[in-house]
Amino acid sequence: MRILALVKRIFHQMLRDKRALALMMVAPLLVLTLLNYLLSGNTVDPRLGVIKADDNLVERLKDNDITVLQVEENTKDLLLDKDLDGVLQFDGENISLTLTNDQPNAAKALQVKVQQAIAAEKAKEQAANLSAFMESIQSKLPGIPVKMEQVKAPEINTSYLYGNKDTIFFDQLSPILVGFFVFFFVFLISGIALLRERTTGTLERLLATPILRRDIVFGYLMGYGLFAVVQTIIVVTYAVKLLDITLVGSFWNVVIINLTLALVALSLGILLSAFANSEFQMMQFIPIAIIPQVFFAGIFPFESMAGWMQVLAKCMPMYYGGNALVEVMYKGSGLSEITNDLLVLLGFALVFIVLNVVALKKYRKL
Repeated sequence: MRILALVKRIFHQMLRDKRALALMMVAPLLVLTLLNYLLSGNTVDPRLGVIKADDNLVERLKDNDITVLQVEENTKDLLLDKDLDGVLQFDGENISLTLTNDQPNAAKALQVKVQQAIAAEKAKEQAANLSAFMESIQSKLPGIPVKMEQVKAPEINTSYLYGNKDTIFFDQLSPILVGFFVFFFVFLISGIALLRERTTGTLERLLATPILRRDIVFGYLMGYGLFAVVQTIIVVTYAVKLLDITLVGSFWNVVIINLTLALVALSLGILLSAFANSEFQMMQFIPIAIIPQVFFAGIFPFESMAGWMQVLAKCMPMYYGGNALVEVMYKGSGLSEITNDLLVLLGFALVFIVLNVVALKKYRKL
């Protein structure tokens, strides 16, 4: 009977906490729905530029689900401006393939398709030589040796715009994970810390003083922000120096990006803590506010998403943070290339800070 009484108490407690009950039932459905759309998205055909390629080979490449564009030169600017995944160039018997390699898995798949197409064309050429050889035998007298021309296996000289032949998916994923872990833990710690301030009565005593709401928000941001700065530097230094995670660009640019992400996470965590009454309720915001962030941070190809999901992705701070980190750590871009991403992140932080000031109206009007 005591066990049944305890079960009954928990049951009634959960029914009274409508928000916890709703999040428990709805959050898994939301995450599963996002994953379903992400994993069932249409694959985008790779874009390949070709220089002096045979028309038959071009048709075979198209049959292999490759979008082929005729180009005049093979340069980095061309690859980026035309959003190409690679350039295939023929110079007599020499064949060269330059892969952008911004997504290692897609680059390897494109390389295989190109090799298969060229091998198939060479096999077709070999079959034609064999047919000509048989006709030659029939036209010559018995006993006269006839040599058959052999088609050499094609050798493709492959180069990479980013990374190298040993680059794997984790090399592109690791910069995103560094930013995500900074974002996640700053959000969690700041949100729970401010919640504890409120539940213990500290915030109520502060609000009883003449201090302005915006002063409270900026005070908490600066106070917790100092610890967020230390945490960010430790995480980035450990990831780059000790774990030897790929870093092509500047270490300090990586620090700047992660500090900006930490500011966004800090302001978001403080904002959501205003709507939670316990640590348990604060944890319930993770499936809604945090887990979707990692889906749109660059792990899944943006181009393969449905149109509405691309719009949703651009509403996520980690979309810009992940893009900036990949640009610097994997591609070696400078600060000028990621300025737009940093400005958008600062915009998110500003919006969350303003909303924090407004949210404090729940506890004091002035």
